[in-house]
Amino acid sequence: MPLTINTNVSSLIAQRNMNNATNALNASIERMSTGYTINHAKDNAAGYSIAKTWVTQINSLDVAASNAATGSDLLTTAEENYGLLVDHLQRVRDLTEQAANGTYGSTSKKAIQGEITARFQEISRIASNSEFNGIKLMAFTEGGDNSAVGITEIGVDIQVGLYADANSRIHLDIDLFKNASMSGLFKGMASETSESGVTFQNLLKAANGGTDIINTLNTEDCLKSFAAACAGLKKSDDGSYVLQDDGTMTPREMLAFLDIAIVDISDRVTKIGAAQNRLTSALSSIDVQSQNLTSSLSTLRDTDIAAESSNYLQSQILQQASATLLSTANQLPSIALNLL
Repeated sequence: MPLTINTNVSSLIAQRNMNNATNALNASIERMSTGYTINHAKDNAAGYSIAKTWVTQINSLDVAASNAATGSDLLTTAEENYGLLVDHLQRVRDLTEQAANGTYGSTSKKAIQGEITARFQEISRIASNSEFNGIKLMAFTEGGDNSAVGITEIGVDIQVGLYADANSRIHLDIDLFKNASMSGLFKGMASETSESGVTFQNLLKAANGGTDIINTLNTEDCLKSFAAACAGLKKSDDGSYVLQDDGTMTPREMLAFLDIAIVDISDRVTKIGAAQNRLTSALSSIDVQSQNLTSSLSTLRDTDIAAESSNYLQSQILQQASATLLSTANQLPSIALNLL
């Protein structure tokens, strides 16, 4: 190799290797300080894209898990409120069966009517006020004005997956949110008949002094008349309630209709339980999927500190060696002075 002054090839070689060692050292410092082997797309272009996709999916799964938990809270709220309705209806049934016994006079039956009326009022109050995050849980009326209910006739979809298909959501049927006020529970029974063949509508009409109340059951006066039918009373011309004088119009005629309402609510609670099980399953599935994606992301992106610390020491030694050799290489042209 010729001895030159203007071009120092040895110095260039030492500089290039020192730059490489410095870049590798800086990369190791960045990887250990951030904890990631992929900090820029240039580090691993394909891996960078995959990592971003997985991060997006993991974040979406976190939201899906939150959705499922919120949906479960909604169902729990509905179930507990339905439980209150069943308690009230069962007490009303007990009182109605008590009133059907021939050992009670008008005073006792008026007392029974008073408690039943209060129970009926509470049922309608609970149904009107049962709400979760702006959604009325017991107020949807088919064909009615549902603008304030917060849901449409489609029902409620709980988003528990990553995508827009049906497999990523759990559907809650509108039947779970049907009107559970006194009108909602009993209006549809208008044409149902008792054991003696009298329709529910006519039984209520007779107890109200001949005026039909099937379409206005939620009003206070109509609830009193409904309670009177359960207690064996009827409204007289002066508005007071007296004993029914028709032997067929006894409180026991009302028992079957109360049973229908109790079964209706029980069916809703059964559906709620099934939906709760699906949400619990969805949460477990989300946890497994999120855990596996997180593990894969860690394998792809996280820094192996043991291996990277070795790379760091190697780069540090190479940098120091290159710096020493560069100093030596820079002195090589000075040998030319010995020839002059």
